[in-house]
Amino acid sequence: MSKIKTLRPSLKTVLKTSTVAGLAAVMLTSGLPAQISQSFAEAVKAEAPSVPSFANVVDAVSPAVVSVRVQSRVNTSDDESSNFSFDFGGRGFEDLPDDHPLKRFFREFGGPRGDGGGDRAERRPDRRGPHAEGRLRPRGQGSGFFITEDGYLVTNNHVVSDGSAFTVILNDGTELDAKLVGKDSRTDLAVLKVDDKRKFTYVSFADDSKVRVGDWVVAVGNPFGLGGTVTAGIVSARGRDIGSGPYDDYLQVDAAVNRGNSGGPTFNLSGEVVGINTAILAPSGGNVGIAFAIPASVAKDVVNDLMKDGSVSRGWLGVQIQPVTKDIADSLGLSEASGALVVEPQAGSPGEKAGIKKGDVVTALNGEPINDPRDLARKVAAMRPGSSADVTLWRDGKSQSVKLEIGNLPNEANDAVQPKDEQSEQSPPASDEALADLGVTVTPSDDGTGVTISSVDPDSDASDRGLKEGEKIVTVNNQDVKSADDILKVINNAKKDGRTKALFQIQTDDGSRFVALPIDQG
Repeated sequence: MSKIKTLRPSLKTVLKTSTVAGLAAVMLTSGLPAQISQSFAEAVKAEAPSVPSFANVVDAVSPAVVSVRVQSRVNTSDDESSNFSFDFGGRGFEDLPDDHPLKRFFREFGGPRGDGGGDRAERRPDRRGPHAEGRLRPRGQGSGFFITEDGYLVTNNHVVSDGSAFTVILNDGTELDAKLVGKDSRTDLAVLKVDDKRKFTYVSFADDSKVRVGDWVVAVGNPFGLGGTVTAGIVSARGRDIGSGPYDDYLQVDAAVNRGNSGGPTFNLSGEVVGINTAILAPSGGNVGIAFAIPASVAKDVVNDLMKDGSVSRGWLGVQIQPVTKDIADSLGLSEASGALVVEPQAGSPGEKAGIKKGDVVTALNGEPINDPRDLARKVAAMRPGSSADVTLWRDGKSQSVKLEIGNLPNEANDAVQPKDEQSEQSPPASDEALADLGVTVTPSDDGTGVTISSVDPDSDASDRGLKEGEKIVTVNNQDVKSADDILKVINNAKKDGRTKALFQIQTDDGSRFVALPIDQG
């Protein structure tokens, strides 16, 4: 089967029909002569645009969309332990009438032998042989779509992540075994491969840079395991960050998407994939018209890497970053609240080797402005490991640049590990010291690093910005502090420079963050 040819848009925007059609209806039901009203209605019907239809798109792309059934391997001993039996007055469970209350109960909520409910998928044979440990059990079901005629298909990582065996169900009901080629949890994408002699109908990715808010889209998938289901809507927004990871850049669509649609495609009216459905906002548990799709531009690069190597290679800078707020910008003397504030460079990372320090603000990468931490993360990840980069920093009130070699992002199990500083010799206990203007009381930390907040005035700016008792202040305006006097010296210097805010680095058990606090100019 050859690749689906790009379809010309089959829909025309209906700009104005309701007013004229309504007038015709009024005339037909009014007291006007039937011949006049009928002639007017026929004229309206002849001039009205055709009713929008997605049928041409659906007919072309549906054969490329599949259902993905996932099974996991369970421990045999655990499975056998659930094989207890029931005796219903000398009769077994199978002998009960179909309408018996107990039979209905077990059918809906799980059989007496622990074999699942009535909607369970058929158990597939254990392909590891008669002596293999464990057996396959249904785990979940999602959607996917073919991107090559030889059987490569795309779905979500969260659909297949815990699976041991995978079955692809074509739109005609044919079931085929598939194997996992690769997956990437950071973008929630995965690639499966069906080994079969047939040539599959497949679809291609669109240039999503041309997608506009308000464009029509068609979502195809398998909600609740119902099989091929089509819904339509528009692109509601672009560039959505839903907090799922550092590379969030979702399309938001209002086409109805529900559980089971995950991994399914969203098409434009040319039959090209503009996004891969991956998440929904569902306070009620069902569709509320807010769904999120991975853009085609992101998916295309990741899928190509997975097909080639089974994994994704990403650039790595190795610095913990946070947004630059207006208050933080004021405290650092930045003219606008943009860029990415470095909280901590990771030891041994490209950023640390190049001299990037905590408190620096990354304002540009290879001359391209950085808007926020997410923008920096995406741009670095898109760079080839080993390539060189010029990083523009804002430090000590002026701009400067460092050159570095982009690293290779470590495995996910390790990239969140941050090095711990060696503990300094303990300082002798000291009495609490008040910083009345800031609304906090501090005492030198036991480990000699920074000062510990011993109390916070609930009516102060410090409380409003989230400072809490027990947290540590380790730097102020990127200068180490070990006492209240150290903090006051830094603040007084900031006042002399005309600053209205000071930047505090706050350390907690979960990491560190920067907070800008107003400083009294009186």
